[in-house]
Amino acid sequence: MHAHTMRPPMLMMAGGHGRRRQPGFGPRGFGPGFGGPPRGRRDRGEVRFAILLLLDEQPRHGYEIITELTDRSEGRWRPSPGAVYPVLKRLTREGLVAPSETDGKKIFALTPAGKTLVDQQREEWGEPWARAADSGSDEVEGLWKEGRALGAAVMQISQSEDDEQISATTQILAEARKKIYGMLAQ
Repeated sequence: MHAHTMRPPMLMMAGGHGRRRQPGFGPRGFGPGFGGPPRGRRDRGEVRFAILLLLDEQPRHGYEIITELTDRSEGRWRPSPGAVYPVLKRLTREGLVAPSETDGKKIFALTPAGKTLVDQQREEWGEPWARAADSGSDEVEGLWKEGRALGAAVMQISQSEDDEQISATTQILAEARKKIYGMLAQ
């Protein structure tokens, strides 16, 4: 199929009327990155520190590390496997972590060099998961909740066949955006 003949998927509405799906709309909100507050994205240094600190407590496999970081941050930091496993691989290459196979699972433990590094840096590193838990607030959570609800309302309007409602909603959103930027400029 040529690029000029490709069409976006259709959303079917009650009564069999379909409209093109608007780009950026989906089940998690609307627009790129509008699914909610940043889910505790951390730089690789913090992921590294957190992994080393957790492995200092006990050997763990990758999924246990992900789960423990999520639990300790009260769900505000949910590292993905794509954030954790490359760091584990790098730590292994650096000789700070050693993997072993137990019950078909790769378990990671600190090497003596890793233990020395953690002992030297523990105070400076602190608890990366605690910073993630402190980074959210009820106000920010409320803001994102309202943003998601607004996104759902906009999506419903975008699927309607009422051009007047679509136009009025566009004006309301433009005014709201201008007011928000006005607050930021003060």
